[in-house]
Amino acid sequence: MGISSSHTENGIIEVTVDYPPVNAIPSQGWFELAKAITAAGEDPDARVVILRAENRGFCAGVDLKEIQRAEGYNALVAANRGCAKAFAAVYDCEVPVIAAVNGFCLGGGVGLVGNADIIVASDDATFGLPEVDRGALGAATHLARLVPQHLMRTLYYTARNVSAQTLHHHGSVVEVVPRAQLDDAAREIAKEIAKKDTSVIRAAKEAINGIDTQRVHQSYRFEQGFTFELNLTGVSDHARQAFLDGNHARQANDS
Repeated sequence: MGISSSHTENGIIEVTVDYPPVNAIPSQGWFELAKAITAAGEDPDARVVILRAENRGFCAGVDLKEIQRAEGYNALVAANRGCAKAFAAVYDCEVPVIAAVNGFCLGGGVGLVGNADIIVASDDATFGLPEVDRGALGAATHLARLVPQHLMRTLYYTARNVSAQTLHHHGSVVEVVPRAQLDDAAREIAKEIAKKDTSVIRAAKEAINGIDTQRVHQSYRFEQGFTFELNLTGVSDHARQAFLDGNHARQANDS
C-alpha cells in the first residue's frame, strides 16, 4: 500500500498509487509520489514513466478525513504543498509521463493527469473537480489543459464529472479502452517512445515545457491561496464536514 515503483522492460518505469479503497492520498503520500516520479525521471536508464493506480479509481484527491481531524492548519498546508510537489514532479519529469486512468479521477487526480504528457483511460473513467463542494479551490489550472475554457468553467462551477470519451473527443485523452486493457494500452505507447533516442526525447520534453504558454506551477499555487482563505473564514471546514457526514450516511445505507 502507498506509492511504489517498478522497472519493466526497455527503461519503462511504472509508478503505482495504492491507497485503498479510493486512493484518497494523505499529505505524506503526495510528497512520496513526487519523490518517486522525480527519481524515475532522474534515472539515467529511464525512457518513459507510466503513472497508474490500483483500487476502485485512479485518485479521489486529498484525504479529507486527515485534514478534518487535524488541529489547526498544518494538515491543510501539508496537503497543499504535497499536491503542488506531486503535480510539478509530473510536469518536470525528465522523461515523458503517461497517465493510465481507471475509474474516477477527481481533485488532485486531475492535477496529476493534467500535467502528464499522454493520457490513456479506461472506458469507465470519469474526471472532475468537486472542489467547490468541499470548500476548496484548485486544479482549474490542470482541468484547463484537458477541456476548452468554457467547458472547464462549467465543470468547475457545477462540480460535474466528464467522461473519458468526452476528453478523447477534445483530444486530451489519446485512447479509451476497456479497463482490463488499460495497462497494456499504456505500455504499448511507452514501448513506442522507449524505442526512440532517449537523449532526443529528454530534450523534447524540456523543449515542450519551455514553450508552454501556461505557467502551471505559479497558477496552481495562486489557486491554493483562495483555498487557504476559505479555510481561515471557516467555510471549508463546514463544507468538508457536510461531505464526510453525507458520505458516511451513504455507506451506512449501502450496508
